[in-house]
Amino acid sequence: MSVRTTRKTYDPYIILKARDLIKLLARGVSVTQAVKILDDAVACDIIKIGNLVRNKERFVKRRQRIIGPDGSTLKAIELLTQCYVLVQGSTVSVMGPYKSLKEVRRIVLDCMKNIHPIYRIKELMIRRELAKDPKLATESWDRFLPQFRKRHLKTSEKTAKKNEVLAQKADARKAAGLEPTLAKPTKKVYTPFPPAQLPRKVDLQLESGEYFLKANEKQARDSEKKKQKQAEATAKRREERAEAFVAPAENAAPTVEEKRRKKRKAMEENRDEEEPIPEKARKKKKKQAEED
Repeated sequence: MSVRTTRKTYDPYIILKARDLIKLLARGVSVTQAVKILDDAVACDIIKIGNLVRNKERFVKRRQRIIGPDGSTLKAIELLTQCYVLVQGSTVSVMGPYKSLKEVRRIVLDCMKNIHPIYRIKELMIRRELAKDPKLATESWDRFLPQFRKRHLKTSEKTAKKNEVLAQKADARKAAGLEPTLAKPTKKVYTPFPPAQLPRKVDLQLESGEYFLKANEKQARDSEKKKQKQAEATAKRREERAEAFVAPAENAAPTVEEKRRKKRKAMEENRDEEEPIPEKARKKKKKQAEED
């Protein structure tokens, strides 16, 4: 397809417009829509998204995200930016004012980088409302725009964040006068030699003699092990159930005889303190108390 000028051509820029018209037609844009590119206020942009994502399934999923359920996301982008957007194959064709083309390009590229278009749509909606207020024309709009936090961190970012938290905890413990937490275990010394090879299942069977057993002997052995295991489990369960029925230890009240002995002993001690008793008499009394 070629484009040529005639003697009647008064606008030299129409050649570039014709080039854009051919591009749009090649990308599947309808003729009635593509002809609008000849207007001076309308420009076009072909965004290539084919090489932004390697995985094909992921690429299809993210491309579908631009369109949205029943084309709702695409319709919202078109209404907010006053552009015509067509998602076809590995490209996105956009037609509209120059300023809006940048916004659409940003939304599409961010979507392919796994940032949902709804975030940018919200931002555009807020910007449109703020533009209506003449008082805010000279002010910064950053305080009104949403600040979306990145949830998925890289491994290095996660490690840095974790180290920062640990450092803060260590400082807090130090300030409180507590002992610092135990240091990380030292890494093993690197050796270029691989670890010793583990024995195979057959080798273990040969070592234990199980390899030479007959099928019925193996079966009998396995059933015996199973029964033993079941018996142990039953005994353990029975002990656990019996724990609920064990009576707690009670302090039994002293009998009358014990009370009398205690009283007699206290009286004797008091008497010993008042009058010194000869050593022979003390031994005799001690012997009688032991016999009682």
